[in-house]
Order: sequence, then structure tokens, then C-alpha cells
Amino acid sequence: MSVDMNSQASDSNEEDLGVNSEDDDGGDDDDQGDIADYYDGVAGDMEQQGADSFDPEEYQFTCLNYRESQKVLCDEVNSIAAILKVCVGLVLGVIEVDVTINHIPRSSSSQLLSEAQVQPSSTCRSSLQCGVCLQLVRRDSLLALPCQHSFCKGCWEQHCTVLVKDGMGVGISCMAQDCSLQMPEDFVLPLLPGEELKDKYRRYLFRDYVESHFQLQLCPGADCPIVIQVQEPRARRVQCIRCNEVFCFKCRAMYHAPTDCPTVRRWLTKCADDSETANYISAHTKDCPKCNICIEKNGGCNHMQCSKCKHDFCWMCLGDWKTHGSEYYECSRYKENPDIVNQSQQAQAREALKKYLFYFERWENHNKSLQLEAQTYQRIQEKIQERVMNNLGTWIDWQYMQNAAKLLAKCRYTLQYTYPYAYYMESGPRKKLFEYQQAQLEAEIENLSWKVERADSYESGSEGELNNQMHIAEQRRRTLLKDFHDT
Repeated sequence: MSVDMNSQASDSNEEDLGVNSEDDDGGDDDDQGDIADYYDGVAGDMEQQGADSFDPEEYQFTCLNYRESQKVLCDEVNSIAAILKVCVGLVLGVIEVDVTINHIPRSSSSQLLSEAQVQPSSTCRSSLQCGVCLQLVRRDSLLALPCQHSFCKGCWEQHCTVLVKDGMGVGISCMAQDCSLQMPEDFVLPLLPGEELKDKYRRYLFRDYVESHFQLQLCPGADCPIVIQVQEPRARRVQCIRCNEVFCFKCRAMYHAPTDCPTVRRWLTKCADDSETANYISAHTKDCPKCNICIEKNGGCNHMQCSKCKHDFCWMCLGDWKTHGSEYYECSRYKENPDIVNQSQQAQAREALKKYLFYFERWENHNKSLQLEAQTYQRIQEKIQERVMNNLGTWIDWQYMQNAAKLLAKCRYTLQYTYPYAYYMESGPRKKLFEYQQAQLEAEIENLSWKVERADSYESGSEGELNNQMHIAEQRRRTLLKDFHDT
């Protein structure tokens, strides 16, 4: 590969970024108002408190800078070229079809190269006429790929220039009709006018090579050059060490455990398509079920207390909170109509909408709770700083309140993504088990949220109750992921 370091559109002085990382590694905690790094440090605290040592989200990965990822690609290309006994230029196209050293059919290299469209399956008779502009030109002014389709240099240059300007790297093919033979890098580069366009082409090639490699992913962070490398590609949480972007390795979207990549993609598409239908449930206000006064939800906890009559109720189902603990399973579980298949199409459509709105409301509610609890986290940080400044203990004395807020966000984030999982899950014993664990997790999260929102009134040394609730909530979360993530 001839990609030049200077062609990368980001800083090149990052040689120290190629470090081994895993799920609990990430940025520092200096930004005390940010709750986006809620995985940092919390898992270790839970281990010390006796939580299940098995972490279903643990995932080994490495952050590579530009030169390191280029070396990984070059080493593999050279190995494949040696096995296939072909030049490196041909192997670069083979990577695009996800060929790895362990999957190369040793006895059919010609077939493999033909399927990858880097070697012609047949050739044509050469001509002195350019196949595009139809001009007769001297033989030394014609250029042809191994397929022997001949075109003048000017037409080749225009063809390559247009495609590179459109952002194409790998995939530039022969101009002949019905010929998809790929143009190698050493054929394209001399045809591109100017170093700027050549640098763009090198960057596009690098992007395409990385995206086609099953063990590599480009960081989706803005203008970030880091490449994530894993041994086994899975839908797991990874975090860029340079820009701190967190994403799912497999689909490069937001991390979404326990829901798998295709399911969360379907869910987000459906939410976007049905956004107008669901707008009416997006309001922040509901009426108190006892005195009917209008109440605004200004915190993440679903345990609400009316400021007028002091009635405690659930924000989602409006049920009495005193009996809600034993009924949480009913609150988070959608009750299917077993006779719906025998009813009219209109009734089935209404039932389908009702089911979707049930899950969407809970999905959206936890999303809003995360945003509100980020404000609570900020208030806790300010309160800790105030106490430390007033000599009411050290930062370490109050660290448990910060950790509780982080763990709350971590658990609620997982809970949010259980709803698309449940929406598409088929009815049966396994779904009942999932809904039971989901309800158990939700109940413990709300208990933790209630305590976190009142944490700034705690006295130093009173963290035992809060730590115990953190342990229970994290244990519920890990149990659910262990049983249902990637199963």
C-alpha cells in the first residue's frame, strides 16, 4: 500500500495512541459535568463490592493510529500475496471481499481473483480505436487493463478524476460495458492530475480497505483517524482513545445492548417513520391520578410525588407506588391480545399501533430520564465541590455519590435498549423470562434513581445504603445481558 502519512486529513503526531484497551478503559474524569463516561471506574467499584465478577460487556480491542493500522493491512496483504503467489496490487482488491488468510482456498487462487474482479475471467482483442471517444490513436497512447479493453489516456484520466472526486477509492473499474474489472492503485494514481487529488484517492483507498476488513473499524468520531482492531468482531461497546467516541463495533452506531444491530436499525427506522404518530405522548406533563393537578417530570426517576397532595405514583402507568413494587412486571410488560388474529384488519392495525406506542413511550421516557439525570449528575458534582471547598470532607469522601449517578445512567441506558428488543421478540417462555428480568432491572433502577436524586442531602459516611442499591442494580443489569445479549 502506498498511502502517504501526509495524506491523512488529521494530525500525524499520534504514535502513542496504539494501546491495548478494553471496555472499561476511556477518558479521564476531569470534565466533572459530563456523564457520557459513566462506564469509567464504576465496574471496578462494583467488583470490590462483591458483584458478579463476570462482565458480559467485557471486550478486548486496540486503538490504532494511521501508521499502525496501515501496517496491519500491509502485513495481511503481503501474507495473502505470498499464499496466492500474485503481486500485492492484485491482493488489495481481494481484501474488499473479506478474504482472510485462514479462509483462502489454496487450490483456486485464479477463481478467487476473478470473483474479486481483480483478474479477468476472459480477455478481448485489442484495437487501435478508443472505446469511449472512438478516436483512432497510436498504440503507445492506448492504455488497457488485463482485460485488454483499450482506451486513450485522456478518457482514462477523465474517468478516474470524476470517480475520485465523487469519493470513490476501491471500486473504480474498467470503462468497457459489462466489464467490472477493478483498476489497481498503481494504474489509477498516474492518471490523476495534481497531488491533492492523489492524496484524496489514497485516503479513500485506506477508508475502503479498513471498512472491508472484518477485524477493523474506523472511529465514527468527526475527523478522527483512529482505527479499532479486534480479534472477534461482535456487537460490543468500544471507545476511541483519541476522541472518546463510544459505539458498537459491529455497526458503528450508538451502543445498543442487549438489542442486536439489525433489530435496533429496524426500531430506529420505525421510530423515525412514526414520529408524528407518537408526538402526542412526548409531553413532559401528566395529571396527578389523585388530585388531578398538572405535574411536570423534572427528574429521571419514575417514582413521582405530587407536590400538592403528596400522592406517590408511577409516571408510566399512574399506579399507586405503594403497591407498585409487586406490580412492576405488569407495568413494563405489554399484554398481547390472543384473539387479535381473528379480528378485522382495522382492529389488527389498531392493536399494532397500540403495541408500538407502549414500547415507544417507555423507550422515549428512559431517553428523557437520561437527559434529566445528567442534570442531577451536574448538581451532585457542584454539591461535592462546595462541600470540599467548605472543608466538609474530601473529594474521596463524596465519590460514592458521583459513582451512583454514573451507574444509574449506565443501567438506564441498558434498560432503554431492552424495549426494542422486547418489541420484536416473539411471544413464548423466553420472552416471559426476558420481561421478568427487565422488570426487575427497572424496579432497582427506579429505587436507585430515587436515592440519587436525594443524594445531595446525605451526610458523610452514610453511603452504605446507596452503595448497596448500586450493587443490586448492576447485578440485575449484568444478569440480563448475560442471558440475552448476543444469544
